[in-house]
Amino acid sequence: FCEWFIRRAAGLGRADHAADTSRYQRMNAHCDVLVVGSGPAGLAAARAAADAGKNVILAELDSLPGGSAKWSGETIDGRPAAEWASGEAEALSDRDNVRLLTRTHVWGYYDGNTLAALERVGDHLATATAGAPRHRHWVIRAGTVVLATGAFERPIVFPGNDRPGVMLASAAQRYAAEFGVLPGKRIALLTNNDSAYVAAAELSAAGADIAAIVDTRQVISSGARDLAAKAGGELLLGQAVSTTSGGKALTGVTVQRLDPVTGTASGEKRTITADCLAMSGGWSPAIHLASQAGAAPKWNEDLQAFLPPDPTQPWLGAGAFAGDTTTADTLRSGRNAGVKAAGGRASRAQAAKVDTPQLDPFPAPVFEIRPAEGKSGKALVDHQLDVTAEDVRLAHREGFLSVEHLKRYTTLGMATDQGKTSNVPGLAIMANARGISIPEAGTTRFRPPFAPVSLGSLAAERFGDVSPDRLTPMHDWHVERGAEMMPAGLWHRPRIYSLPGETLEQAYVREAKTVREGVGVVDVSTLGKIAVKGPDAAEFLDRVYTNKFSTLAVGKARYGLMLREDGLVLDDGTTWRLGETDFLMTTTTAAAGKVMQHLECLLDVHWPDLKVALTSVSDQWAGAAVSGPDARKALERAVKGTAVDNETLPFMGIVYGEVDGAPVMICRLSFSGELAYEVYCGAGHGTHVWEALLAAGEPFGILPYGMEALGTLRIEKGHVTGAEIDGRVTARDLYLDWMLSKKKPFVGSAMMDREELVDEDRIRLVGVISLDGLPLGGGAHIVEGDSRAEPNESIGHMTAFCYSPVLAKYIGLALVKGGKARHGQRA
Repeated sequence: FCEWFIRRAAGLGRADHAADTSRYQRMNAHCDVLVVGSGPAGLAAARAAADAGKNVILAELDSLPGGSAKWSGETIDGRPAAEWASGEAEALSDRDNVRLLTRTHVWGYYDGNTLAALERVGDHLATATAGAPRHRHWVIRAGTVVLATGAFERPIVFPGNDRPGVMLASAAQRYAAEFGVLPGKRIALLTNNDSAYVAAAELSAAGADIAAIVDTRQVISSGARDLAAKAGGELLLGQAVSTTSGGKALTGVTVQRLDPVTGTASGEKRTITADCLAMSGGWSPAIHLASQAGAAPKWNEDLQAFLPPDPTQPWLGAGAFAGDTTTADTLRSGRNAGVKAAGGRASRAQAAKVDTPQLDPFPAPVFEIRPAEGKSGKALVDHQLDVTAEDVRLAHREGFLSVEHLKRYTTLGMATDQGKTSNVPGLAIMANARGISIPEAGTTRFRPPFAPVSLGSLAAERFGDVSPDRLTPMHDWHVERGAEMMPAGLWHRPRIYSLPGETLEQAYVREAKTVREGVGVVDVSTLGKIAVKGPDAAEFLDRVYTNKFSTLAVGKARYGLMLREDGLVLDDGTTWRLGETDFLMTTTTAAAGKVMQHLECLLDVHWPDLKVALTSVSDQWAGAAVSGPDARKALERAVKGTAVDNETLPFMGIVYGEVDGAPVMICRLSFSGELAYEVYCGAGHGTHVWEALLAAGEPFGILPYGMEALGTLRIEKGHVTGAEIDGRVTARDLYLDWMLSKKKPFVGSAMMDREELVDEDRIRLVGVISLDGLPLGGGAHIVEGDSRAEPNESIGHMTAFCYSPVLAKYIGLALVKGGKARHGQRA
């Protein structure tokens, strides 16, 4: 009942059920140097690496390069910083070895110096450009990465710090300097460091009335005093804002004397009229990507911030990200990072002349201001999830002392911003409650994405289906001829080729009867096909299969059985010897991937000494099985370059020829009980060869048949497939123990004779016939006795059933306790 109201109050979004009509794109890129961030440090790094001839990608989150240079008010090399940044970016974009990606945030740093980025191509456009994507997802593989992501200004925690009109000093400065918008007419500032004085001077120059600068420190630098005088307004040292006032907007701030040790504000209260409060609690380097790369950040006591860890991948830090506090230092470290990334040596020389005041780079360790007396309002730590300072102290009282427990108990830092502004103040409050330092309290590890990523960009062109589709080369032919398609794993295969008015059963019975009495052709391209090559290929197959393959002659095939290490059946199939060291293994459609993984594990882990190469070639071959009494006659009309008579192509023999000009490989083998041949050709010739086989068999009434008829034929023969090989049966259960070699070991041989696996009462393969003429249900239980009146014990289950055109009855295969010992019994 309450959930609807809670979700409405929480302001949670609602997923749209309508289809996303936007277009998304996925791109891959390689570069020598990737520079993340295009502030002064990033621009300097990109230019140095480009000058050294390296291929450079420069990724910038904003719409224009420059970072803080666009609003800092400084001059670089005699030009306004914004003008300097624009000129540098333009020069870089004109170079052939530099790619500048704006509106692009790099959101993930992965192994192998692989980074993920999201480019917002069309979000800013009122009307989407025809054919252009909304978002572009980049996967960038870089030789070296330069992280110049800058730093986030932190708020100060105090009662009423979420009132409209309270903002970060850098935000207020950027509004005025970059966008020409004053955030207020009468502005007060609260700070524990010198950077707010620059903001005060810029805001004053833009026309704002500076009401007061409230600094928690007792002593400030001469540069800060000069800026305060330039800004005007009252300078209040050793004091703090203890609360704010106002309704829908800020109207004033209350200032009191601050105890720098306890962080409490006490004494005489003074109210200062202001419609904007700009605050600065210090700066936190944006170390998220470095943290994702695999190491914990390190606390710097001077800067009162976490700095990036020691690199675990080839990356270099520059600018505020690395702890630089002046633009001159930022330019120097950016240039040096670019030079190092290009393989050069760093220099102490100044990168550019910067006109900037001399300020104290270190903040006071003031994170929270608590009124000493009186009832105080909420003091927000995490503004996105409304986590308060009292919530953090409650977590401490409840025993959630670990930063990971704190995070999950309070949801501190769990919003979409991942605590970019709130983590350090929250950790400071917890550390203070525990009586320990911030580094002792620790920090959580940042995880991708750095900023929200659209799901559409991750899917890109891959949409519309819940899983990948695999189609045989003849798929379009089947669909155009009206075949009813069905899934077979990831593949789509023809189920039946029905005539008008036919039911499912009528269609597959007709198809199966055609094969039994004449000739039919079925698409078997979906069978797993693995090329096994190398000097030890025969030895490898002897170890993998239960029967011997090293004695197989070239130009012959053999049916093989494969066990798992626990002695149960993994798969069956045929393997063809094409040369002394060249084999082609076929597997069931469903088990192809599983078998490939099994073989690769054996080679890589258990037998790395064997010289064998495995290659999945399932998609490289198209296959058609021609079956029936007239199969040879149809092939003789279709195949050129070889005979297919009994002497030239005996059972399990292999020959090579052509079908209507396309080279083919033919093996005589049967899973239907009829004379049958499997014809393989390159996938590109699949449809051509398929149509040629149908044309050659036309005088004999050849028809294509689907999965239902294929299943009927194999059930009549008694051949097993994945329905019986379900991961629980042994070779003996399937009466394939004649294939278990007694002359060699093989995978599973050590475990296949365990007591439970040789029990005569295990479920074993049997054939069943419906006595009442009703269809049998696949998967249905088979119970003891023939009375339906009482619930008798289950003795097994049906694995497959069909209507047999040969027996004119419903028949099936089942796994039943006792197996052949129950021959003739009713159940």
